[in-house]
Amino acid sequence: MSSMSRRTFLRTSSAGAAALLPLQQSKPQDSRKKGAPKTSVTGPVRYATQRCAIEWGYSSGKSYRDPFHEIELDVIFTDPDNKEQRVPAFWAGGQEWRVRYAAGVPGRYAYRTLASDPTNSELHDQRGVLEVAPYAGNNPLLQHGSIRVAQNRRHLEHEDGTPFFWLGDTWWMGLCQRLRWPEDFQLMVADRTNKGFSVIQIIAGLYPDMPPFDPRGANEAGFPWEPEFKRVNPAYFDMADLRIQHLVAQGLVPCVVGCWGYFLPLMGADRMRKHWRYLIARWGAYPVVWCLAGEGSMPYYLSQQKEEDARLQRQGWTEVGRYVHQTDPYAHLVTIHPSRSARDTVNDPSVLDFDMLQTGHSDRASIPNTINAVTGSLQQQPRMPVINGEVCYEGIMEASRQEIQRFMFWTCVLSGAAGHTYGANGIWQVNTTEKPFGPSPHGRSWGDVPWQEAYRLPGSRQLGLGKALLMRYPWWMLEPHPEWIDPHWTKENFVQPYAAGIAGKLRIAFLPPMWNPPMVKELEAGVTYRAFFFNPVNGKEQAIGSISGNAAGEWQVPIPPVFQDWVLVMENNVR
Repeated sequence: MSSMSRRTFLRTSSAGAAALLPLQQSKPQDSRKKGAPKTSVTGPVRYATQRCAIEWGYSSGKSYRDPFHEIELDVIFTDPDNKEQRVPAFWAGGQEWRVRYAAGVPGRYAYRTLASDPTNSELHDQRGVLEVAPYAGNNPLLQHGSIRVAQNRRHLEHEDGTPFFWLGDTWWMGLCQRLRWPEDFQLMVADRTNKGFSVIQIIAGLYPDMPPFDPRGANEAGFPWEPEFKRVNPAYFDMADLRIQHLVAQGLVPCVVGCWGYFLPLMGADRMRKHWRYLIARWGAYPVVWCLAGEGSMPYYLSQQKEEDARLQRQGWTEVGRYVHQTDPYAHLVTIHPSRSARDTVNDPSVLDFDMLQTGHSDRASIPNTINAVTGSLQQQPRMPVINGEVCYEGIMEASRQEIQRFMFWTCVLSGAAGHTYGANGIWQVNTTEKPFGPSPHGRSWGDVPWQEAYRLPGSRQLGLGKALLMRYPWWMLEPHPEWIDPHWTKENFVQPYAAGIAGKLRIAFLPPMWNPPMVKELEAGVTYRAFFFNPVNGKEQAIGSISGNAAGEWQVPIPPVFQDWVLVMENNVR
């Protein structure tokens, strides 16, 4: 177990979060315009930075036999506009509770504690002031704020309205000690940020493909819960904190998956709510996304009552979703990772902010289901963004290589998805060179490729190149237009071109390998485009020149330089 303490972590973390400054320090010099809360406040003055997590603790002289279960502590923050946020504190071990808070706007805040034992004066009705300075750094998550659903309910954006492109990577078991802290974890983070990823999907310690308390799931401090799920293990989360905060420090959004879905019947509803309250208390002050569970309605592999478990899990996760919305003071996005669609994994889709999909791992055979799932979800109500959160891990079952990664990325995005999640076999389960993950409870192993090789697979870089191309344009305004190219994909043939764009401004088409190039259709009269081929393998461009439609509004695409998949870009003063 690491000797690094929580306070050492706060001093040494590079996350840009404001650690607790000495209480006697003078107020930062800035030009804050906001006024103070109207309530009269006494107590210590603390200093923080906008959107950066600050942490401090409360110790109880009164001893509780089982403090995790006996006491709940909240802190009520009153902002400069006199609006309140109720922030849960977390049990830190012994008789100590700690609070983390990230203020949304600069100015003076008042705070007071609210303990479930109001007779404990060391925990209850403790008051103080928080002076918050504006954020002046360059971390996009702290500059622009957490992500939310945009007004059109088709894409995601930051708090300040800046569009957010979801390019996720799958690190399901990334908080275990097999991905060593700091060397392995930081290496992976550096690689993914360099390639343009923006989200990491990571589970809070209650993992798939293993029974509870399997040694493969431990980190340096053990497991997230004590045996028999008696109570949480704060030391586990101390080590997990280092990883989560490093993601944020490097501009990556942690998509925190609470557990794998079958832990709900194993733990029971009450403990699952406590688990989620604990996650919100520890990580809610960071710009996270909440994923209620992985494969939420899938029963445990060896369950003898799978239909009953699936039914109970769908209802249970619906209730947990409501609880998370009620408990999270920051209103972070909520979804659930499914076996098919998040909408189908809960009984009430209104508890979800966006639909996450899982569409198969069968290489080209997964293409029809993928396109049908994306386009089908976009037609459903309530309207919400769609992300394919798991499809065709690169290399799984010795298939789904880089050309399939490109196909899934481009066809999902051009069909209307708000982004895409990549995965590599070997990373999600953290195979190591010394020891592969091994078999799941059903007795089968998904493969032995170590993460040290898997993170170098070419698909991850090629999806980053695709994102970089899209980021040159107002990608959030793209609308699917299959009719703009002929031939185009249909339910009879999914391996045909896909097109999307902004009428009169931008057209982007993904061209699978085809002997005869397609025809661009419905070109606007009098509009001239600059056209080029984009190579999705290496990011290089091949100029085509200025083009416009004939009398019928058509233009014949020339033969690409190499027989492979290409992206056709046609732009008209759109950047």
